[in-house]
Amino acid sequence: MHVGPQQRRSTRLAFLAAGLAMAAWAPLVPFAKARLELGEADLGLLLLCLGAGSLMAMPAIGLMTARFGCRIVMLVAGLCVCLILPALAIAPTPLALGAALFGFGASLGALDVAMNVQAVIVERESGGRLMSGFHGLFSVGGFVGAGLMAAMLWLGLTPALAIVIVAVLVALALLFGAPHFLREPEAADREAPMFVVPHGAVIFIGVLCFLCFLAEGAVLDWSALLLTAEHGMDAARAGLGYAAFAAAMTIGRLTGDRVVARLGGKRVMLLGGLCSALGFFLAVMASSAPLALLGFLLVGLGASNVVPILFTAAGNQDAMPAGLAIGAITTIGYAGILAGPAVIGFVAHASSLTVAFAGLGGAMLVIAASARLGANAKS
Repeated sequence: MHVGPQQRRSTRLAFLAAGLAMAAWAPLVPFAKARLELGEADLGLLLLCLGAGSLMAMPAIGLMTARFGCRIVMLVAGLCVCLILPALAIAPTPLALGAALFGFGASLGALDVAMNVQAVIVERESGGRLMSGFHGLFSVGGFVGAGLMAAMLWLGLTPALAIVIVAVLVALALLFGAPHFLREPEAADREAPMFVVPHGAVIFIGVLCFLCFLAEGAVLDWSALLLTAEHGMDAARAGLGYAAFAAAMTIGRLTGDRVVARLGGKRVMLLGGLCSALGFFLAVMASSAPLALLGFLLVGLGASNVVPILFTAAGNQDAMPAGLAIGAITTIGYAGILAGPAVIGFVAHASSLTVAFAGLGGAMLVIAASARLGANAKS
């Protein structure tokens, strides 16, 4: 299979498009809540529809990419994303919004799996480290999408018009990349059975992804509360915790390929796990809010390249065909993002928020201790 600069560029465009689409929904949440007169509990149930759609689609998409190749799956999923995005801004009833969120989550999940399968193949055939950069473009897309939506809404555009503009940008990114999306599945994937229960290295990699995504989800939803409740930060500035985390993760991923190429995946995963663990412990024990912010920055920097390294390992293992393996570990990992807020809430209720965040530091130590096996998993 020939892989060159055009295939690498198309993969980056797919990750950028997915990040744009994912981030465009967040600024619409307050508008949807007000338009449909939703309470917090009702809104929470609706938001679960997005995650449920992704989790239900991901395992099947691994099989579809193995059978039909990445290109057709990415284009169909991308088309669905672009068509559903406007519905998020105009859904007239809670039921309609729930259905739109479910479809949006399923389409994004499908695009996520297919583009990661392509990323694994492109990296392997290129003979170098590329995965961190691919995931970095997803983070860039997230920043651009959220910032662009916020700017357009601030300028007075209606939510429907703003989301249509983002949908057009997502479509353009996918169209520019489409000619060089991988058309044919790998021979080993084409001959794969219709269903394979995840096992061996795939389960191990999936669990490590789950822990890393668990930490990401927890920082997204609980970092502001930790800063206000434990470190006395003003609520208006408490979002700086996640901002520091996200900025560090983006920078870490955009520079990660060179770092991994120089130090090796095992060492970067070890150091990254230790750095993130240190960040969580610092965020908990800091004597001031600025030190706690530094802790969240260290968490993002340390975690930035763990998942890309694990996706590379998933493509190299021989327990399952790559397409099915990526579908499995993406599903397991995404469950961590969904479970993170609930797990932290449960632990915080049973003990305290500081204990919950210290537990996340322990989870990152598990990732560090598993670096040798995780980065080189085979069977």
